This record gives sequence, structure tokens and C-alpha cells, in this order.
Amino acid sequence: MNVTLLQPNLHWENPTANRAALEEQIFALPQATDLIVLPEMFTTGFTMNAAAVAEPMNLTTFRWLKQMAAHTNAAVTGSYVVKEADRFYNRLVWMEPDGTFDTYDKRHLFRMAGEEQTYTAGTKRLIRHWRGWNICPLICYDLRFPVWSMAAGHAHPGFSSNAEEPAYDLLLYVANWPAPRRHAWNTLLQARAIENLSYVVGVNRVGEDGNGNPYSGDSAVVDFKGEVLFRADENEAVYQTELSLDDLRAFRERFPAYRDADGFTIDNSSI
Repeated sequence: MNVTLLQPNLHWENPTANRAALEEQIFALPQATDLIVLPEMFTTGFTMNAAAVAEPMNLTTFRWLKQMAAHTNAAVTGSYVVKEADRFYNRLVWMEPDGTFDTYDKRHLFRMAGEEQTYTAGTKRLIRHWRGWNICPLICYDLRFPVWSMAAGHAHPGFSSNAEEPAYDLLLYVANWPAPRRHAWNTLLQARAIENLSYVVGVNRVGEDGNGNPYSGDSAVVDFKGEVLFRADENEAVYQTELSLDDLRAFRERFPAYRDADGFTIDNSSI
């Protein structure tokens, strides 16, 4: 699978400018791709000003994602601010070329920025089957919570209920992860890959947001052994990489640690 990572310097709370800049990068891709991954809140930056920037589903950004997927014949994914039934969501949309789509609402809301006071947390994980791969997209702060990311042993909607086979082959994190915590970002991406015997792709942004928070990029591709195949620097970047499902399956066959995973369930009563 060819995966494309877009690491932009986002325009603060300016969806029109961000869609235009990302569209230019997508249209200029040097080769065909299967999956294009955008950062968290790719139309605005990580804002708590939800009322000013939120869109209903099926409006401008949703239609733009549909256009990008159709143009590239690839799945396109990233999160943006969505309003639905008088609630705001940090919502990831997974869009395929034929217009088929699915959504994931960020479960772990970043309380240090007051995200839980503005947005409603999700309760279900998303796993999409795409061109032979099972793919699980998550959002930023979710990276710190390994239980939610587990590929095996999970009895919960969207998860494997036993440890016979991992639930996914590729784990995605779309993020606005600030530079002061870059060590945690880099370390946890590798940890999630190792513990889940999965490829992990993390896509972050660069530059400075409207609150003065700096972002160092560090978008990365990590293999199922925790080895970093690529890590971006602090500049805007578009990176394409090939991932091998055969290599992943061969390693899981030689080292099936997931068969010893503990079974468990998640209690959503506090969400």
C-alpha cells in the first residue's frame, strides 16, 4: 500500500486557505497513492472556537474530501470541526473514491486545553477495510491511551473480541501535537507499533497556531517491530511510502504475541 502523509503549516481558523493549500499539494503528488492522511483539525488548527468554524456534515469540507478522493482514486482522511444536533465534534472522516465514507469522533479529549468543555467525546472506534488492509484511524491525544488502541483482546464495537487475529494492520494517528511534547509523540508511536504488531503512521502539523503553540512536525512511519521507516523534520512536507502487508503477516506468523493478549471490555458509562 502506498501511503501519503501531508504535514502542513496550517492557517489559523481559515478553512478556505487550508483546503486550497492542501489541494495544491494533493494535485501535485508525484505518483499514485492508496491513502492520503491529513492532520487533526486540518481546516483550522487545534481550536476551541468551535462555534465560529464548525460545519455540518455533508457541507464544504465533506464535499472537498469527496472530490480529493475521487481525483486521486485514494482514501483520504483527517479530522475537522463538525456540528451535529447542537454538539461539536472533533470528527475524523474517512472518504473513499466512490463516495463511501465513515466517521470517528475523538474519544480522548485534551483537558489541558479545555477540549472536553467544547467537544463531545466519541464512544466507538473505527476500522475500515481498504484494498486488503484493515486500518484504524485515531486522533492525537488518543495516542496516550494504549487500551483504546489495542489490536487484540478487545470486546467492544469495532474491536476484535478475541486474540486470534489482530483487528487491524495499520494504525493511524492524525494530530496537532505541540513541540514541547515531541519526545512523547515519537516514543508512543513506536510503542503502539511494538505492542500491536502493526504499522503505525502519525501525521502532525508544523508552524505556530493562533495561541502561540509551536509544532515540530515529526510525522512518522513506524513498522511492526517499532523501527522508524521515516520521520519528517520541522518543515512542511509531503511524503509517500510503501508498506508491505506480506512482510507484516510473515512477522506476525513468526512472532504471534497477539495470541497471548488479555481479553477485556471498555466501560463507556463515563463518556
